[in-house]
Amino acid sequence: MAYKSILTVVVGGTVEGSALDAAVAIAQAQDAHLEVLAMGVDTSAPGYYYAGANAMVEQQAIERARAEAKQTEDAVREALKGAPVRWAVVSGVAQIGTIQQLVGGHSRFADLVVLARPYGEGKTAADEATLEAALFAGHVPVLVVPEGKTVTTPEKIVVAWNMSSEAMAAIRAALPLLKDAQSTNIVIVDPPRHSADRSDPGGELSQMLARHGAKPEVSVIAQTLPKTSAVIARHCDDQQADLLVMGAYGHSRFREALLGGATRDTLESCEIPVLMHH
Repeated sequence: MAYKSILTVVVGGTVEGSALDAAVAIAQAQDAHLEVLAMGVDTSAPGYYYAGANAMVEQQAIERARAEAKQTEDAVREALKGAPVRWAVVSGVAQIGTIQQLVGGHSRFADLVVLARPYGEGKTAADEATLEAALFAGHVPVLVVPEGKTVTTPEKIVVAWNMSSEAMAAIRAALPLLKDAQSTNIVIVDPPRHSADRSDPGGELSQMLARHGAKPEVSVIAQTLPKTSAVIARHCDDQQADLLVMGAYGHSRFREALLGGATRDTLESCEIPVLMHH
């Protein structure tokens, strides 16, 4: 089992700050085909202009988005000249509200989507919408890569396990990497006293991974910091991990937007690539 179709999305007229290099690296390591979606985003808000101006303003905004998509496509093609992988580039235009349809339509045919971290300096609502589109409309695992980082064949992987369906989906999606890693550390933060595996936390998962050829071990750790994401990030540092595997959005996106949550907090704070699935 391996990833054979990998997708990345580049927005903004340049490949700077994108995950293109990381996508090329993992496509080469997996002998996969790389597809790049060069996306232009119309950020206008129809309905907020004086009477009679909507059509004109919308047309101008669409033309700007098309120009941005073409500029992005040209930048991607230039960057991929001589790349050691099979690749293709397509371009598309979307408004913030239609990114889900555009990105979801492309990503559902990929084995893995590789994206830059959607939070931080220079990032926009389009970056977060692209991540959510791949997860919720594409139903595909997403590898989120901090700027300057890459993943080829990670040697040390941490798996955040809370017995959720999201975590299990992420683990199954990560099997091509887990089975080739030198070590897989299953971390469980404050497991419930009355959970089904209370006598052997992570035992069944460890057995499953071992049967796939992984080399799992289990760490049960206490919630010593206010946020679970901070505990997991510190554990990744302690393990000198190359990759974190976790479920995405165990709570609703609306709740996480208002109150925060492990998904967003982890992506904002974790300095290693994160493979997630919903």
